[in-house]
Amino acid sequence: MTCRWIDICPLRKLEQEGQISQRWKKEYCESKNSWRNCKRFRLEGKNIPHPDNMLPDGTIKEKE
Repeated sequence: MTCRWIDICPLRKLEQEGQISQRWKKEYCESKNSWRNCKRFRLEGKNIPHPDNMLPDGTIKEKE
């Protein structure tokens, strides 16, 4: 099972722009269970705002 937000997650745009590696998508979003550990997923589930450039591990990707 993949993350239910995979298609609308702002990280897809960062991947397309070459700002982040597809590694995040593979390790979290498309994994069988690791998506549950995604900080973005957890915050979204609690309706807590978070920046679009927050990576699944909770770090913030600085804009280039």
